[in-house]
Amino acid sequence: MSAGLTVTKRVHFRRGPGRKKTLREGRLPETRSLTRVPRVSRLMALAIRMQELVDAGEVEDYAELARLAHVTRARMTQIMNLLLLAPDIQEELLFLPETDGRCCRITERRLRPITPTADWNKQRRLWERIRSTLSQ
Repeated sequence: MSAGLTVTKRVHFRRGPGRKKTLREGRLPETRSLTRVPRVSRLMALAIRMQELVDAGEVEDYAELARLAHVTRARMTQIMNLLLLAPDIQEELLFLPETDGRCCRITERRLRPITPTADWNKQRRLWERIRSTLSQ
């Protein structure tokens, strides 16, 4: 009767081509930080960049931007309306702290009621109300 042979190796699974899991030899490589820039910060930066493209004449209008971005014109308007916020609110949105990947509590949808307000002081009061409800 022969004795069994045991081989011990470290392995890990990775996503390969076609999203299939593949077995890889060795330890799992160190992953990058688990924090990410909040979505509303990315949307604010995107709105600024897209307005620059329109101003420079590289794209004709928001409708063309919507076609290029594969979104509806209504969604493009929602994103571009972030530019109607007071400059200090825009700056705060751009520099929100990174999140751990869970849902960020400040969303573009929560900001929609503020954007049609033309008075920046009124916007600031509404913004403070949103921020105060989130810190509770």
